[in-house]
Amino acid sequence: MELRELLEIGPGLTALIGGGGKTTLMYHLAAELRQQGTVLVCTTTKIWPPAHLRVCTEEGTLREELRRRGIACAGMPAEQGKLTAPAIDGWETMADFVLVEADGSAGRPFKAHADWEPVLPEERQATVLVMGADGFGKPISRMAHRPELYARLAGATEDQEVTPELAARVVRLECLHDRVFLNQVDREEEWPLARRLAAALDCPVTAGTLREGRWQRLK
Repeated sequence: MELRELLEIGPGLTALIGGGGKTTLMYHLAAELRQQGTVLVCTTTKIWPPAHLRVCTEEGTLREELRRRGIACAGMPAEQGKLTAPAIDGWETMADFVLVEADGSAGRPFKAHADWEPVLPEERQATVLVMGADGFGKPISRMAHRPELYARLAGATEDQEVTPELAARVVRLECLHDRVFLNQVDREEEWPLARRLAAALDCPVTAGTLREGRWQRLK
């Protein structure tokens, strides 16, 4: 089954937050969804421009690219060569499917959110929280973006290892998501950890590996 089906990605705007592979997930879903309709990918924070998609900064260019190819990226140039949010009125509804990376995690598999995060569009139909299984069993200080806040929410210290139950506690307290995708389940011994995470959450959970193209719905 395709990942879009397991994550129940429907028409409209879907926001991706957390860590552990948001950008990779966004482009994977974009490729799947292109078979169902037009697709726009963008960010409300900052992302690197995709090499495989045209980046549109103006409404006319965006509409033409969606008409011609059915898929596009929209955004404005930012520092360090990155892209920030589109400056196009109504971009949130210009494609059948709009995928928005609405968070940053500094490359960490887990994240605690400051008061101004994530940057979620009001038009969103769903919010998918992404986490990385390769962070389990390693210290909060190295695996979590905003580790001090993460540890405080988890009721732990920064030198404690991240467990599925600890990660689930942070997710439940923040309550920013509709569903969870646990990425980086690359080894057989990581599946029991994925199941423990799913058991500790009260939302749909899908786990797998984007790198190897394998996943399953756990809850």
